[in-house]
Amino acid sequence: MNREALILGVGATPFGRHLDRSAGDLAGQAAHEALRDAGLTPADVGAVFHATVSQKAIDGQHMIPGQVALRPHGFAGIPVVNVENACAGGATALWLAIAHVRAGLSDTALAVGVDKLVCADPAQGLAVFDGAMDVAHREETLAALAALTDPLPPELTVDGDRSVFMEIYASLARAHMQRFGTTETHLAAVAAKNHAHSVHNPRAHFRRAFTTQEILAARRVAWPLTVPMCSPVSDGAAAVVVTRADLTHDESAVAVLSSVLLSGTDREADDAGRHIGRRAARAAYEKAGIAPQDIDVAEVHDATAFGEIQQVENLGFCPIGDGGPWSASGVGALGGTLPVNPSGGLESRGHPVSATGLAQIHELVTQLRGRAGKRQVPDARIAIAENGGGLYGIEEAVASVTILGRTR
Repeated sequence: MNREALILGVGATPFGRHLDRSAGDLAGQAAHEALRDAGLTPADVGAVFHATVSQKAIDGQHMIPGQVALRPHGFAGIPVVNVENACAGGATALWLAIAHVRAGLSDTALAVGVDKLVCADPAQGLAVFDGAMDVAHREETLAALAALTDPLPPELTVDGDRSVFMEIYASLARAHMQRFGTTETHLAAVAAKNHAHSVHNPRAHFRRAFTTQEILAARRVAWPLTVPMCSPVSDGAAAVVVTRADLTHDESAVAVLSSVLLSGTDREADDAGRHIGRRAARAAYEKAGIAPQDIDVAEVHDATAFGEIQQVENLGFCPIGDGGPWSASGVGALGGTLPVNPSGGLESRGHPVSATGLAQIHELVTQLRGRAGKRQVPDARIAIAENGGGLYGIEEAVASVTILGRTR
């Protein structure tokens, strides 16, 4: 049995610092907003897929975090499945909800992602990311990534606390720069574009525009990355309602054209054609029966500005190695031919990791409905989301690509 699935409702809290709220409060807010958007109640939901990292790592709620977060909000007596897949947890919850509905196990399913990573002790929030790689081989992994390029001169090394993933992204960015000629200015152009987009997103963690020069002159995190090129540590939640296509005639519903979830493989560092993100994109395009040139708007996993450069290549928007010049040309900005991250992306919208993939869907559904206000992409009909998580070897441990289409 393979039924068509629609996204009927989306919800999301503002991303930012929510020291006075629990993960359950945030999850409940996003879930109920998604249900109101769909015109449904908790009684209409057949199953919930709940993604979180922080409830386990920070709150100590190592088991049943979804039940604890959502039962006070009316979700009782139905299956609640707990999901963890690093930064792709929300996208994985959505993949499961779509599969659940397509299999006919429920008419309607809900995907929820939530994380609270802002802590009184900032080191505690940063430490959460340490578990998103092979902890038994941490030093070997970091050394292998560093070996992809020439050693940094002492004047470019940076001391101080930061997520291990900023070091990872910096190593991958330097390798791309050395191989393809990508520049710091290319990275800064991506960050400036995304910060400009976020000015018009009321749910974004940061809503300040930066010039390229301001970004280049900002405090360095790990060369070549500066602070505005990197996603912040954030709190927030997002939710998506998935239902059978034959159960609604709501014109605001959005079709799921394809939903792909993959794990990484062993490959040579220079074999970019087999990158997990590229493999996921190819599979998603094939399932949807479309090509990269059919995409009108995209949300990609820009945990750093380099992440966006890499993913526009993986999604086939430009050849491998051309992501820097492609991005700097303005084609991916609002007003360009293929806007990328109109929400502001992770760099500005924020990155409560398990909510990120669903926040991307929230943005794309809003775009396909024509309700994005000043960040609206004109006549957007087909949208794509790419969400990656963790690191295993030289690439993400998991990647998700979802393609959505307007139904009217």
